[in-house]
Amino acid sequence: MAAVAGVTGPSGEAGTGGGRAPVRVLIVDDDALVRAGLSMILGGLPDLVVVGEAADGGEVPAAVGAYAPDVVLMDIRMPRVDGLTATEALRAQPHPPEVLVLTTFDADEQVLRALRAGAAGFLLKDTPPADIVHAVRRVAAGEATLSPTVTRTLIAHVTAAAPAPAGPDPRRERALRLLTGLSERERQVAVALGRGCTNAEIAGELFMSVATVKAYVSRLLTRLDLNNRVQVALLVHDAGLV
Repeated sequence: MAAVAGVTGPSGEAGTGGGRAPVRVLIVDDDALVRAGLSMILGGLPDLVVVGEAADGGEVPAAVGAYAPDVVLMDIRMPRVDGLTATEALRAQPHPPEVLVLTTFDADEQVLRALRAGAAGFLLKDTPPADIVHAVRRVAAGEATLSPTVTRTLIAHVTAAAPAPAGPDPRRERALRLLTGLSERERQVAVALGRGCTNAEIAGELFMSVATVKAYVSRLLTRLDLNNRVQVALLVHDAGLV
């Protein structure tokens, strides 16, 4: 494997043997011990392979170009280019990999910024290994990794931390414009997501099947050009509907 400046490749790669290519993971963290620990957790599984590591957000473009990961585990706090800047730049590219941000805090402004930028979720650095594996698999399958409980926590944090602007609020205006284009039923599902409801709770509240709720959520993500249900919840909050 060709070397990339500041970026290391895996010690070895193994296929799944089942015909399906393993999920390719890039680890970005300035702490070598964290990178080594994550590599040990993920590297011994047949359906996951750590294709490379990087020690700073500035190394991410070269690493992604060299190793074509499906999922990037991205530390938020790094000394030169932080993970937020790297995530925003990465998600703005065509067909980017999914991003899971790594943090020591579960509801700070940096996590919210990463989610707004299109990160599929976040992991606390003390997350149990089995949960890290589960999160990577879910993200690779196109699912968000935030539970409704975490969604509620984040929305509550936004509400408490963001004072009302004195003048026009471009974020609110944008959110209202996007949500105005939805059907009444789509808007009802979006507002329920904004309250942190589960699919089952939405189904019970709106007298729909869970499968129908899932279809509505997928439709919302497509129509609003968003990555996950947490971004829908944040948009609903920005519009002042919850």
